[in-house]
Amino acid sequence: MMSTPLEAITREAVRAKPKAVLHDHLDGGLRPATILELADECGWTPHLPSTDAAALHRWFIRGAEARDLLRYLETFEHTTAVMQTEAALERVAAEAALDLGADGVVYAEVRFAPEQHQSASLSLDAVVEAVQAGFRRGMRESAAAGFPIIVNTILCAMRTERRSLEIAQLAVRMRTKDLRVVAFDLAGAETRWPPSLHAAALALARAEQMHITIHASEPPDLLLISDALQHGAERIGHGVRLLSDVDLATGTLGRLATYVRERQIALELAPTCNVQIGAVASLAEHPVGPFLRLGFRATINTDNRLMSNVSVSSEVHDVAHAHGLTWAEIGRLQRNAIDASFSSWTDRRLVDNVLSSAYPEL
Repeated sequence: MMSTPLEAITREAVRAKPKAVLHDHLDGGLRPATILELADECGWTPHLPSTDAAALHRWFIRGAEARDLLRYLETFEHTTAVMQTEAALERVAAEAALDLGADGVVYAEVRFAPEQHQSASLSLDAVVEAVQAGFRRGMRESAAAGFPIIVNTILCAMRTERRSLEIAQLAVRMRTKDLRVVAFDLAGAETRWPPSLHAAALALARAEQMHITIHASEPPDLLLISDALQHGAERIGHGVRLLSDVDLATGTLGRLATYVRERQIALELAPTCNVQIGAVASLAEHPVGPFLRLGFRATINTDNRLMSNVSVSSEVHDVAHAHGLTWAEIGRLQRNAIDASFSSWTDRRLVDNVLSSAYPEL
């Protein structure tokens, strides 16, 4: 296989290639201008750190760069505050689909926690229905603009709260209405809130054949990942701390890493975010490249495009340059995402054909 000169892997070239993302938070991807407009509509403007779009964006980025997960999570107070009406939720979802489509993303799974959007007394069903309406509108408008994209939805329960069973029931219920609601997740602060605390919700999801992905990116490292797998996780949200069970110098894997690789459990890695929360020291030291080359089902994701100031294209480009990836390896990352996706068989075949045409090295 011929190597790819890194100078050929430009941001423009990456943006032009079809890509997939499995881990993108709806409330972490708002446009700063949209936050200002929605804040004005709902009376949240006095609480914002700035009323200038550029300055507001910088504030969110600084919060992400603090290398403190709790400080990082605090930034969501402002995005969720302006996402409390059906109109606002639909708008944010539509813009998410449009922004991802314009970035060359052809398949996306976007997640959010419905319980965080009820301060104006919306029912959980109304929250999800508004978001789904927005995604459908965004997909239509993106296709009309020449950027076809498929967007599916993952519903999250906040692991620090006690509503996980209710949210799992919601996910099952909404799937009967809309097949683009595809999975259940546990999100939010992780240390001291392991998946085992939400065993009933996860058991329900498994019993109802609902796909499950669980965030596991904080200490206690391997214990948190193992706990997620024991409770039915088909993918691991982030999973960067699996690195402590891998000797990159020799390629030797510990028991848990061996299990994850042998079963091709996808790792929803978000390199920039993983650096920002202090899980790894730098992009160059992130295990995404080594994991890919060792045969793990590694994927590249954005997590929160606003806070981390990233796009799918920027993440792929920056990782490629940090780890010397070839186009074939970039293509393999996209194929990994599609193979691990919770998409329908029909959608998966459609996207797979697009990837095969764009990455002939696959």
